[in-house]
Amino acid sequence: MTNYFKPDLAVNPEDPFARGEDGKLVRRSFWLDMGDRSVVLAMTQGVGASLRGEEKRLHLSDIGRENLIDDVIQEVLPPEG
Repeated sequence: MTNYFKPDLAVNPEDPFARGEDGKLVRRSFWLDMGDRSVVLAMTQGVGASLRGEEKRLHLSDIGRENLIDDVIQEVLPPEG
């Protein structure tokens, strides 16, 4: 099973990352109705800002926005030495 971000639904039952028992995104239309720029902003400065890189990557893949992964996840590479 894929390790998607699991929000605390007791705190925010309307969380856009909520998934059903079957693991499917409950509020899929929330994400699909957004343009690419809005998704990037939501994932970098909004509701998805606190997610780990792998959680963001999985979520973007799940909503069919793999093309935004490089815009959302800024990998920090160690200095060459």
